[in-house]
Amino acid sequence: QVRFVESGGGLVQPGGSLRLSCAAPKIIFSIYAMGWYRQAPGKQRELVAAITRDGSSTNYADSVKGRFTISRDNAKSKVYLEMNNLNAEDTAVYYCVGAPSISTMAGGSWGQGTQVTVSS
Repeated sequence: QVRFVESGGGLVQPGGSLRLSCAAPKIIFSIYAMGWYRQAPGKQRELVAAITRDGSSTNYADSVKGRFTISRDNAKSKVYLEMNNLNAEDTAVYYCVGAPSISTMAGGSWGQGTQVTVSS
């Protein structure tokens, strides 16, 4: 079982920013595409952002385009999600996910999740 460890969640005011981080075992991270899912109470989980193994390509949900940025540091085996201009609809548990490709991410390995709450 691959273990991903997320950090960086918390409470932020509307319009604020947060940066999520996810650490993974180096041998796995180097061969995996990485992504961030989120799930809010009563809603389906949503793939927020994903990045290929070499970082050359990224995908974003329409709801976060222009506000969120995914990046990875293969030397540190970490993936990041920079979230700006947050609003209440971004409130959810965010999960770091890794898989051999972006298209297989839903069935990949998941972290334990980190809570993001946007509220005044």
